Amino acid sequence: MPLDHDAWPTLEELLREEGELELPALSESDAYELGMRAVAAARERDLPISVGVWRTGRQLFHCGLPGSTLDNDGWLRRKGRVVMRFEHSSLYMARLCQDKQVTLAERFGLPAAKYAAAGGAVPLRVRGTGVVGWFGVSGLPQLDDHRFVVEVLRGTSG
Repeated sequence: MPLDHDAWPTLEELLREEGELELPALSESDAYELGMRAVAAARERDLPISVGVWRTGRQLFHCGLPGSTLDNDGWLRRKGRVVMRFEHSSLYMARLCQDKQVTLAERFGLPAAKYAAAGGAVPLRVRGTGVVGWFGVSGLPQLDDHRFVVEVLRGTSG
């Protein structure tokens, strides 16, 4: 589905946002706290999402909230693979593909069954180290998934 370019962030805005979300570290405890902040915020709003935090290929946190499905878990993993492959948010890659009018399969040979260029997963960058994992949700429209993840990473509510 084509993106509404007036409502969606530009590639430059998404790159700037990624740079602002750098973490000082990502321990197992940090991943748990991040995941629990997401769960608390989602429960306040009755959001039917799956939440995941991964570091170096290892799942450190997962929660499927009421109303989420196995399909959401699959989308979450597919978006996370995009983050780790390109070290950019899955929304960045969705926008890039849309702007170039290609799919990940056409441009990069990546199967849609394993990779999804759809908003909702962001890279977890550790200061001085780079991308070490990803954090994401699935269950809302893709722009809402992305905004929710960014909001939780920034530690805001609203």
